[in-house]
Amino acid sequence: MAITPLMPVYPRSPVRPVRGEGPYLYGEQGERYLDFAAGIAVNLLGHGHPVLTKAIQDQAATLMHVSNLYGSPQGEAFAKRLTDLTFADTVFFTNSGVEAVECAIKTARRYHYVGGNPEKHTLITFRNAFHGRTMATISATDQPKMIEGFAPLLEGFKVVEFDNLDAALGAIDENTAGFLLEPVQGEGGIRPASKEFIQGLRKACDENDLMLVFDEVQCGVARTGYLYAYEYYGVTPDIMASAKGIGGGFPMGACLATEKAARGMVIGTHGSTYGGNPLAMAAGQAVFDVVANDEFLTQVRQTGERLRSALEQMIPNHDHLFEGVRGLGLMLGIKMKTDSRAFVNFLRTKGLLTVAAGDNVMRILPPLNIEEAHIREFVDTLSAAAGEYEVPAEAA
Repeated sequence: MAITPLMPVYPRSPVRPVRGEGPYLYGEQGERYLDFAAGIAVNLLGHGHPVLTKAIQDQAATLMHVSNLYGSPQGEAFAKRLTDLTFADTVFFTNSGVEAVECAIKTARRYHYVGGNPEKHTLITFRNAFHGRTMATISATDQPKMIEGFAPLLEGFKVVEFDNLDAALGAIDENTAGFLLEPVQGEGGIRPASKEFIQGLRKACDENDLMLVFDEVQCGVARTGYLYAYEYYGVTPDIMASAKGIGGGFPMGACLATEKAARGMVIGTHGSTYGGNPLAMAAGQAVFDVVANDEFLTQVRQTGERLRSALEQMIPNHDHLFEGVRGLGLMLGIKMKTDSRAFVNFLRTKGLLTVAAGDNVMRILPPLNIEEAHIREFVDTLSAAAGEYEVPAEAA
C-alpha cells in the first residue's frame, strides 16, 4: 500500500511532539521547541495550563456528551458569559472554526430570507482571506491553492480587494447580503485592516440593511490584546465566528449574533451533534476565567509591544532576510525578503516553532502568557538562526 494511514494532505515536518509544558513542546527523543506557533493560535495558554487542565479533567469525569436534544446548563452558562462580554445576544456552539463560519454564512442569508428578500444571498468577501476548507468557505476565497480541483464552487460570494473600501462599496448590488471578513487576516499574511475600512463597512451595512460578518477565528479571544478584535476597530459586527483560542486546545467554536441578525435561526434551521457538549463548555469557561479581564488583556498588549520592539531592533541586523513587523498584540508577522516557508522549516531545526503565511510572512503566534525570558529566548535564537541561514539559490 503506497498511501499513508494518515491521509497525506499535510506536508508534515520532522517535528513530532509528544508532550508540552508552558510555551515548550517536547519531541519523541526529548528535543525541546519554543512554541511560538501555539497550534496556529489555538494554545493561547500554552501547554498543560493548570486551570484548563483541571477543568477538562473534572468535567470528563462528570459528563462529556449528551446531545442537543436535551437542555444544556453548561451551554447556557457559557453562552450567557459570551453575550455579557460581547456585542452578541445569542450563540451557537460548534466544534471548529469552519463550522462557526458556516453558521455565520447561514445566519446572514437567513436574515434576509425571513425578511422577504431571498435574493439577498451574496456575501462580499476579500482577497487572500482564509475562512476554512469546507465547500462554502473555499468558495468565499480566491486562493488557487484552496480551490483547485474542487469545482464547481458554490455561488453566493463576490471577492474584492482587502482593505479597499471603494472596491467593497462598489460591489454592493441587489443581491448583496453583507460582508464576510477577517478584521486581521491570518493565513493571508497578518494583515490588519485599517480602521477607516472597517468603519466604512459598518456604515454601509447600517445604510443598506446588510450583515457585517466577522471571522475572528484566529484574531479573537485576546490574541490582539482585546477580547475580540472588533473592539480595537470601534465597531460591532452583526455576526461573528470564534474558535481556535476559545477552547485553549480543546476543539470548539462559536457563532455569535445579535438578536436582529439571528431572527431567522429558529428550530430546525441549524444543528450539531457535538457542538456545545459539556466538556467543550468547561474548556471554554476555563479559558475565559483566565483571559476575560482587563489585567490579562493589558498584559497581552504590553507583551506584544515588547516582542514587536525586540523584533524591530533585531531586523536591521538581518535586513537581507527581514523587511518589517506587522500585526496587533501577540498576532504578529515578519514580512520576509525570501521564502518564509523555507525559513520556518529551518527554524524548526533550531528549536523554534513559527508558522508561514501568505505574502511571504512568518507568523509569530505565541501563547498569550509568555514572559520576558521567553521573548529574549525567541529573539536571540531567531537572530542566531538568521545569521546562519543560507538563502536557497533558487530564492536568491
